[in-house]
Amino acid sequence: QVRLVERGGGLVQAGGSLRLSCAASGINFRLHNMAWYRQPPGRERELVASIDSGHSRTYIESVKGRFAISRDNVRNTVFLEMGSLKSDDTALYLCHTTRGGIDFWGRGTQVTVSA
Repeated sequence: QVRLVERGGGLVQAGGSLRLSCAASGINFRLHNMAWYRQPPGRERELVASIDSGHSRTYIESVKGRFAISRDNVRNTVFLEMGSLKSDDTALYLCHTTRGGIDFWGRGTQVTVSA
């Protein structure tokens, strides 16, 4: 059974930093592409960053230079380092992967950035 568990969200002031983590189980982690999505209040879910099995990374434009995704294949964990946070970054952040063409999601961790 695939399980993704996010941690690290919270309330932070604008300009601050947070580090999110997502622990994965039920997959051969090192072979899987991993991604962070976010869903702001009242808006659609969007892809924030992804990292593939070769550690290649992609980011949406709005977080480039501020966020960094990384992975630890020993701990089966993917991280999202977030800096220079803005109120627009307020959202539920969710971890994502696929297996056999099926999408798997964590429950998410809430990030709230106060002005």
